Amino acid sequence: MSTQSANIKDVKKVTTHVLQAMKERGEKITMLTAYDFTMAKIIDDAGIEVILVGDSASNVIAGHETTLPITLDQMIYHASSVIRAVRRALVVVDLPFGSYQVNSSEALRSAIRIMKESGAHAVKMEGGSEIKESVTRILSAGVPVMGHLGLTPQSIYKFGTYVVRAKEKEEANQLIENARLLQELGCFAIVLEKIPAVLAQKVSETLTIPVIGIGAGPSTDGQVLVTHDMLGLNREFQPRFLRKYADLYSVINNAVKKYIKNIKELDFPNKKECY
Repeated sequence: MSTQSANIKDVKKVTTHVLQAMKERGEKITMLTAYDFTMAKIIDDAGIEVILVGDSASNVIAGHETTLPITLDQMIYHASSVIRAVRRALVVVDLPFGSYQVNSSEALRSAIRIMKESGAHAVKMEGGSEIKESVTRILSAGVPVMGHLGLTPQSIYKFGTYVVRAKEKEEANQLIENARLLQELGCFAIVLEKIPAVLAQKVSETLTIPVIGIGAGPSTDGQVLVTHDMLGLNREFQPRFLRKYADLYSVINNAVKKYIKNIKELDFPNKKECY
């Protein structure tokens, strides 16, 4: 059954070609983050198409203020854990800050390490024309690349804020040019983060490759959220674009309180729970 005619539910393994076919027939692409075996297994079993091993692990797993501190070795560790759980989704791994900005040779080494040591299916990179040489070098080695434009968290100290990007005409035009460039270079998809919905729609309609949005409105070819955010595992991060599908903070907190209570009251373990 060809990916052109098959519904995504019939696809046993999601590939970059499957995502392209989804774009062409107007079927929305779903994407979430995962950093460990257990969470990756749950969301893969649920039917997600793309799993991003994001450098957001620096925030939600390690507790850093930005994505900058996480290392290449740590990203490979998280990616390896995810890959061992996934049977169907396409797994994309962020190249962390400092692993590709120095030069294209360093970028290629970083990408090859991720692919060889974790078994991941693709890498993601932030930026446009300034990383052109690195993107080309990585693609020439046969490593699929997903681009990332708009709000690029690795450049937070350059921007100085997490506000919406490309609201002004000059920056919007530059974003469109960079999106076209990344497509011409050979990227299989692009993430647009925190930009005006009208601009995201224009980019999505202009490009032939899939465009995944986060805080970029409903007209992109798909959506991505940080899993810990959409499940309500943290209470600090509350941007406008985030829809919380659960309140797992309360669920887990209440379960732990009940566990403590049961132990204190000598209710756990009971006779049935002993050998």
